[in-house]
Amino acid sequence: MKNITTIIAVAMLLCTINSYGQGCVAIRQFSGLGNAVGQGNMLEKGEWNISANYRYFKSFRHFRGTHEETNRVEDGTEVINHQHGVDFNISYAFNERVYGILSLPLQYNERSSLYEHGRTERHTTYSKGLGDIRIGAGYWLLSGEKAKKGNTAIGLGIKFPTGDYAATSKFYNQGTEGIEEVKTVDQSIQLGDGGTGLIIDFQGLWNISSSYFWYYDGFYMFNPKETNGTPTNRRRENEAIMSVPDQFAVRTGVFKSFEKIHGLGISLGGRVEGIPVHDVIGGSNGFRRPGYIVSVEPGISYMKGNVTGTLNVPIALLRNRTQSVTDIENSTPDEVVHGDAAFADYLINFSLAWRIPRKVATPFNSL
Repeated sequence: MKNITTIIAVAMLLCTINSYGQGCVAIRQFSGLGNAVGQGNMLEKGEWNISANYRYFKSFRHFRGTHEETNRVEDGTEVINHQHGVDFNISYAFNERVYGILSLPLQYNERSSLYEHGRTERHTTYSKGLGDIRIGAGYWLLSGEKAKKGNTAIGLGIKFPTGDYAATSKFYNQGTEGIEEVKTVDQSIQLGDGGTGLIIDFQGLWNISSSYFWYYDGFYMFNPKETNGTPTNRRRENEAIMSVPDQFAVRTGVFKSFEKIHGLGISLGGRVEGIPVHDVIGGSNGFRRPGYIVSVEPGISYMKGNVTGTLNVPIALLRNRTQSVTDIENSTPDEVVHGDAAFADYLINFSLAWRIPRKVATPFNSL
């Protein structure tokens, strides 16, 4: 890899995997720990990288399976989620191959609906605060001459249940008397899931020509805990408590640098993110909205000195709200139950990172 500025700019693309959560399928604001490092393969021993990753989306299009229920928007009965999130990531290179990461997410969410407020008036519920903190470490597989054309890192991390998973807000027109009542908000805008998760992740970057690079990254989070005790306020008994689901994401694409405009680059890739129907470890009971989103992801980045800014806008191509465990349990030979979920059309991700080089000791010259 010839141009270190270009490599760092490309590596910054790996910071933007933090932005999961595109609607009622509660793929939470999240950074695959290794991916949040971004510049991990460029950091030398003793160097730091500090980044802030902002995410926004509006979900409102309802899907049952891959079928969009267009009547929801036409009738004005759609659920609308506005979600803002910022991840603050701090990474440190112990040497050229081993790095550590701490990620602290903050969130602000709004959810507007009719059905949660007596089905006669539209009102909004809210949640805000700290999400689930993650810590982890990664290891680059290659070093020295072997890493000149590219490298791949693997990582392990832990997600702690620091986010409020029983956040409440005011609901209107509740019960037969139509009173106001404070209850737990929908699973899609809870600040955490209440479980301690194990994260495995990977990231990679390879030079495929003088100005083109191939990047890839992804993660899977295992959530062994089955339910978190938070009431959903739903009518079916087996959907009364919130599930603690696994989640996953993978993305890949090509980045092009521009020699005439030093530090500028563009990218085009794809990504898949979602929540599985069944967890790999532990039970899968309780209420969840499983599903996945396939998106095309254009992006642009610019590096000035040790600061890099990156903007990515994933645009949804396929949205699928899959049938959940409780859907299957509630189905009969005469009626198939298949819940719906609201998804966003696009996502806005903006990352700003500051690489802090190691200070070089200056020899003391006496007269």
